[in-house]
Amino acid sequence: MTEREVVVTGIGAITPLGIGIDEFWTGLTKGRSGIGPLTRYDRGESPIGLAGQVDGFVAGDYMAANVERKLARFSQLGLAAGKLAVGHANLSPDEIDSERSGAVVGTCYAGLGELEGISLRYAERGWRGVDATVGPIMMANAAASMISISLGFAGPVECVTTACATGAQAISRATDLIRHGQADLVLAGGCDAPITPVAVNSFAGARALATDNDNPAGASRPFDARRQGFVVSEGAVVLVLEAADVARARGARPLATVLGWGHSADAFNLATPRPDGTGAAMAMTAALQMAGCSPSDVGYVHAHATATQLGDSAESKALHQVFAGQPPPVSATKSMTGHMMGAAGSAGAAAAILALAKGVLPPTINYAEPDPECDLDVVPNQSRAATPEIVLCNAFALGGINCSLVFGQP
Repeated sequence: MTEREVVVTGIGAITPLGIGIDEFWTGLTKGRSGIGPLTRYDRGESPIGLAGQVDGFVAGDYMAANVERKLARFSQLGLAAGKLAVGHANLSPDEIDSERSGAVVGTCYAGLGELEGISLRYAERGWRGVDATVGPIMMANAAASMISISLGFAGPVECVTTACATGAQAISRATDLIRHGQADLVLAGGCDAPITPVAVNSFAGARALATDNDNPAGASRPFDARRQGFVVSEGAVVLVLEAADVARARGARPLATVLGWGHSADAFNLATPRPDGTGAAMAMTAALQMAGCSPSDVGYVHAHATATQLGDSAESKALHQVFAGQPPPVSATKSMTGHMMGAAGSAGAAAAILALAKGVLPPTINYAEPDPECDLDVVPNQSRAATPEIVLCNAFALGGINCSLVFGQP
């Protein structure tokens, strides 16, 4: 069977920059930080007092009260982003073949926040403190399943969970489902709600987080020599992927074509990347090979870059390997959103797609002191007009899991 062309026709974004694609893109291009004081819980004596929180999200705007009660926050965010993506794609119910439509939406921390609360109730009341709905609430696949249930999608429904590569690998899997004829339309991306005492303080104990509590907006500094760690954030970003012929038949105007993806493993360490960047370089090279592109064709790279010392350095080395010492402009929007964990890969893909579609490269903000280990054009502090024909997006994860995606003009 001939492989089908896959296009992106919609994006639903709920991030620390705001709710909806317009808030997301405007925030990125204006270099606005969505990171602020941590108010989700009482941090006590914890050294971490900042986070990328989604303020103003009202689950009831996207789902009935009985549905809201059954879902953990990550699933609420994922379901809402899926519905926003469908709206952005201008999909009407009569244009959707339910048996040919599916969802691949993943997460990293799933219902950890709810589990923390349930554990306290169990300690206080024993087994009677554990509600019968805990199982469905905790399921990592709850967001994908609720998208299917709410929208009536009876095609393939899957949950990818590969830490920080989740959102990107969900897109690669959804692409294959369409390319190989198993679906015509798939919602793909990630969602996460990791701003919980256990999740945040586990990274604090590992000294992986930024601690600029007095300057939250300036705390995330990818590629900068002063970087000290990442900022934990929450959110959800879901894309509408369609077979190009199906999208054309309904008069859709695609944002981008999915040209290729590449996966690899560092096979090195559970918590740190391979320092020389070879694993990440393998993923980028594989993505370009699938896309039928040469490195010189790429006009922009959206970096994974979380603002850790080792991670940013390894990614920089990988970029120099792939692009023979001359990488194109590379920016890191986690400087504005923080690290949305399971949603990070799809958020990065959305930023890369919008850069392609809008002709603007989002900046890396908080960049003041160049690091010789990260010798890149990071589009420092201000967005830049550009007209790339092909863009690449990186998403790398704990456990040494690497994913790169390549998008082209539709």
